[in-house]
Amino acid sequence: QVQLVESGGGLVQAGGSLSVSCAAAGRTFSAYAMGWFRQAPGKEREFVAAISRSGGSTVYADSVKGRFTISRDSAKNTVHLQMNSLKPEETAVYYCAKAALSGTSTYTPRRGTEYNYWGQGTQVTVSS
Repeated sequence: QVQLVESGGGLVQAGGSLSVSCAAAGRTFSAYAMGWFRQAPGKEREFVAAISRSGGSTVYADSVKGRFTISRDSAKNTVHLQMNSLKPEETAVYYCAKAALSGTSTYTPRRGTEYNYWGQGTQVTVSS
């Protein structure tokens, strides 16, 4: 069983920065890729970023590339998402998730169906 707990959400002005974190309980954290997704009101959940189990590979949604950075600290069982130049349309609940399969060292899944554990989410609100 894995528990994921997000933190760090809040209110920020457009153009500002915010970092959200996810703490994982479980000894196998470092064996799996991790991802961040978001869901805005009335919209479907969408992929934001993923990081491989080694931390050496990352992938981003085109909409956040160059502004968001995903990282992980396997010693602390945490994964982070640094968000810069935030836009009002990025207001959403942000979720971290653990990949269902261990995969290769460069495995960075983009689809929600490739993840089997999810956190409760943290609200990020970007004001205009």
